[in-house]
Amino acid sequence: MGENYKVYSSSYMILKPEEAKVVDLISVLVSSNLEKREFVESSGNRDVSFRRRWMIFISVVLQKLLIFISRPMAWMGALIEMWLNFLSNNPTLFVFIINLLKGTLIPDRDSAAFISCVGHIDKRKELDRNIKPRDECKYYSALSMMASKVAYENKAYIETIVKDHWKMEYLGFYKCWNDFQGKATTELFFLRDKSDDHDTVVVTFRGTEPFDADAWCTDIDLSYHKVPNIGHVHRGFMKALGMQKDGDGWPVECKKDETRKQPLAYYHIRDKLKALLSESEKTKYIMTGHSLGGALAILFPAILLYHDEKLLLKRLEGVYTYGQPRVGDEEFCKFMENKLEEHKIPYFRFVYCNDMVPRLPYDDKEHWYKHFGTCLYYNRHYDGKFVHVLPNKNYFSVLHAVPMRINSVFELIRSFTIHYSKGPGYKEGWFLRVSRMI
Repeated sequence: MGENYKVYSSSYMILKPEEAKVVDLISVLVSSNLEKREFVESSGNRDVSFRRRWMIFISVVLQKLLIFISRPMAWMGALIEMWLNFLSNNPTLFVFIINLLKGTLIPDRDSAAFISCVGHIDKRKELDRNIKPRDECKYYSALSMMASKVAYENKAYIETIVKDHWKMEYLGFYKCWNDFQGKATTELFFLRDKSDDHDTVVVTFRGTEPFDADAWCTDIDLSYHKVPNIGHVHRGFMKALGMQKDGDGWPVECKKDETRKQPLAYYHIRDKLKALLSESEKTKYIMTGHSLGGALAILFPAILLYHDEKLLLKRLEGVYTYGQPRVGDEEFCKFMENKLEEHKIPYFRFVYCNDMVPRLPYDDKEHWYKHFGTCLYYNRHYDGKFVHVLPNKNYFSVLHAVPMRINSVFELIRSFTIHYSKGPGYKEGWFLRVSRMI
């Protein structure tokens, strides 16, 4: 299956790490002309600065490394998850003996009892019942936050949480195809919060899992395409959302392909939402996700705008993202800000303290990735404020190195005391403390 990106994009840069040899990687640091490199395909022949070539070099090297260690990385993740589930499932010697006799020392990976590494960091399951639907912004943000956390779990766990704990309607968990990786790596789920006074569908994308090499490759890929009339967009995120490899990238209708074993995310979500919204004029929906999931959540309405999907744009109640990386250039940001305002679609981007992911890819004259929308920034005391530009916006800074490490020490100390000041729901377990230490 070929790729006809030249048909639908006049400006692009595509990195092909699988084709990069050691000589190519070294030469990209010496020569300023990217067109001479076989693993880089670009629409322009202009010379590129050393700083940008260095970032390309780092991106390709890391992707090659991730591809090489993808299997042992997945095995390590599986072993750590099994060990964590063994410990949580057998808290005492008596329980261990009972489970040993029953043959259930470790829950089945596909069962509702099995919890991911992310789930072991924060085991909270319940929604804050003090936040009511009438306070829409606060309610949607709290629901989106919990949905984004739960999205890292398996299908059975998600269904149990939605039905039994949140008392909402579970509408399905889906693994969607990535044409470029040749497998289903984009995961998401639907739920419906319906009562007499509101009817909201929540679409939640799973973020980057700690031991998922494919997802990390998507995150660090610096390739981009210019979407006509919208701007330059991160190619890795577009691939994860459902950009088609053989066709014109984002045709209105999905081109059939026998090699796909699962649907493409964008088209699947769009069609399912149309079916759900057709049931009632009162039904609306929100998009959410954490990390990579946040990038996909805000990119989805961008493609809706590209296709001029009036009904779906009208019923979109808001986009809520957490720890979201930058998605596009300044042109893309201005386009999205204007269109979201025109369609009265709220967009809230939540960032916690020194989180690295919202500060990537770089925002400078060489890399031009930008953020947009309303940013709610929270410090280590969980004091929030609206900011236009993040403190230490590019993370890797000599100026901020010492304050960041001092802050991390205070966060570790806080993990032992926070439940006294904030309540028992904030109590942190040993795995989260180890994660903070690392």
